[in-house]
Amino acid sequence: MKIEIIQGDITQIEADVIVNAANTSLLGGGGVDGAIHRAGGPQILDECMAIRNRQGGCKVGEAVITTAGNLNARKVIHTVGPKWNNGNSNEAELLRNCYLNCLELAESFNFTSIAFPNISTGIYGYPKEAAAQIAYEAITGFKAQELESIILVCYDEENYLLYTELFKHK
Repeated sequence: MKIEIIQGDITQIEADVIVNAANTSLLGGGGVDGAIHRAGGPQILDECMAIRNRQGGCKVGEAVITTAGNLNARKVIHTVGPKWNNGNSNEAELLRNCYLNCLELAESFNFTSIAFPNISTGIYGYPKEAAAQIAYEAITGFKAQELESIILVCYDEENYLLYTELFKHK
């Protein structure tokens, strides 16, 4: 499995599936979530609303899938990362579950490529180094059957440097 780390805008990435760092309401928001909803168009929100009406949103650590709308992807997987609470609210396990549930969902659709943002490291305040370590462990420990390419899209230079260092031997 090829792992690529780039600094850039996830809405510009071409992959079978792009991961959205969503909130529990699935109705869009700031950061990556807002950017994906804006770039992907109203079809994504329509499907998110249907999921919300059916199951009440998406719980922290879980993942759901929708169309990618106008994005250069076939689908968007929405996952809800944990808000940082000084490590007192099971944040590490919840963040690990985000990555694993996205990878498993991508596999279930036989996708060969997936692009991840840095989940929970923006307004949710997860310490970037700790979050990068969790992403590294989840991704390198995952036994892919279909996935051939994982693209880690870092919006900021700090995350890019952390991920580049962690994954350099992989």
